[in-house]
Amino acid sequence: MQRSDMPPIHPTLHALQQRTLPKRSLHLIRLTAWLLVPITVVLAWAPLSPYLLIIRTWVLPMALGLCLLGGIGAWCLLRRWLLADASAIAPAKQWRRMVSMLEWALLLFCFTGCAIAASWQVWGFAQAKRSVLEHASESPNLNTLGRHFIISYRDFKEAAVLAERGAIAGIYLRSANVRDKSAFEIRSEIMALQRLRHRNGLPELIIAADQEGGAVEHMSPPLQSRPSLAELLIDLPTSLEDEMAGPTGAHKAAADALLAVYNYGHEQGRELRGLGVNLNLGPIADLSPSADTKVGFDTHTLLSKRALSASPYVVAQATSAYIDGLNSSGIQATLKHFPGLARVTTDTHHFTARLDTPSDWLQQSDWLPFQHSMPQAAATMLGHVIVQDLDPNAPASLSPKVVAMLRQDWGYQGLLMTDDINMGALYHRYGICESTVRALNAGVDLVLISYDSDQYYPAMDCALTAMARGELQLSQSPQTHARIARFFRPTAMATAEQEKTLLHAQL
Repeated sequence: MQRSDMPPIHPTLHALQQRTLPKRSLHLIRLTAWLLVPITVVLAWAPLSPYLLIIRTWVLPMALGLCLLGGIGAWCLLRRWLLADASAIAPAKQWRRMVSMLEWALLLFCFTGCAIAASWQVWGFAQAKRSVLEHASESPNLNTLGRHFIISYRDFKEAAVLAERGAIAGIYLRSANVRDKSAFEIRSEIMALQRLRHRNGLPELIIAADQEGGAVEHMSPPLQSRPSLAELLIDLPTSLEDEMAGPTGAHKAAADALLAVYNYGHEQGRELRGLGVNLNLGPIADLSPSADTKVGFDTHTLLSKRALSASPYVVAQATSAYIDGLNSSGIQATLKHFPGLARVTTDTHHFTARLDTPSDWLQQSDWLPFQHSMPQAAATMLGHVIVQDLDPNAPASLSPKVVAMLRQDWGYQGLLMTDDINMGALYHRYGICESTVRALNAGVDLVLISYDSDQYYPAMDCALTAMARGELQLSQSPQTHARIARFFRPTAMATAEQEKTLLHAQL
């Protein structure tokens, strides 16, 4: 007997329990439950995915809310079948009862499992973050590993803590970090971080920005928006033979174009330096893709809008002049994205990419700009592209064979940096943890975490764990430290200015 002071049962729940729900309503509930399943699974399977960054604050509440809603509905409908009088059901319909019970039990299991999975992953992330911020702060391995990370930030206070503890080597400035701020405000924040480093006896932070000009200008505003470098290269001959065979006037037009590229780099570098930036993630040394190269679902690479030219000769000259211009303003450059994306048919922001062109052919085309300009570049960015005849088992950013080629065969002594490890080509195949450990074991100097800064914590936690277990050797760490030290030596601005004066005199 129900007590009089007990709250009344909700009519819907009462209807479910008493098996008085109309068939149409029952079908609607069943359909809704099954529609909720894929949404809930996506949210619960990867609540910390970079793809869900924009709604991350709401992912766990949404996942748990959907699980609760679906679970209650499934339980009530399962319970009504369990409490039903089996003897009152016609024998011919007993099988339908069993199928319905299994269906609602399966839904209940699914929603419960999703709730546990989502909670477990969020708890694991919280533990990784706590481990890095609290426990690992006393470990010497944190400083050793910190030399190998450049990260973005959403919370300046968090970035300050990591910078102060030596847990990072540098900061990547996103457009969100500079939006609605003056150049003075941005520089003040950067200088505050650099003072923290100095006060704790730590090396200066690398402050990186992605300011190519044209389609990619993450610092504009507040910086001036500029056209693509490609617009300055129309008068450049596309090969050495064309340059030698051209008339005298063509030589002067080519020299004027290169001087314009130099001035472009110089002015852009001067503006970046005003923000406190010391490394630009440019120039882009990829060739323009041919008309035959079709990239499916290309949302971010957009190489046809960003590349300077389809001619290796033009790109080599332009990247060299641009780097000289940047250096003359005290800004270092990053060549990207080795091994080149011109022949790749997928967007590495989302999918695995493979380069099947023989490396002998690439040496004569796509790699010429890299080989030509690498001696001037403080850093080279490795893309998430598998070079089939170099290392068919790993993308360049995780490949010890690619690193060995650049270091030993090409003699490159600058910093080797991954492209953002949040990108789908790595994240979907390896995950943040394995990507980080594999990149560092391959000999890469810097791991870039730019789009989703939260991924730094599981990445660092995994690296610390791997190092403690002996699974991460960091044989390149002393060389990385030396390369970063060289990075901060004063740029030869006077020499660059002398070269500019000499070029004017020749013209």
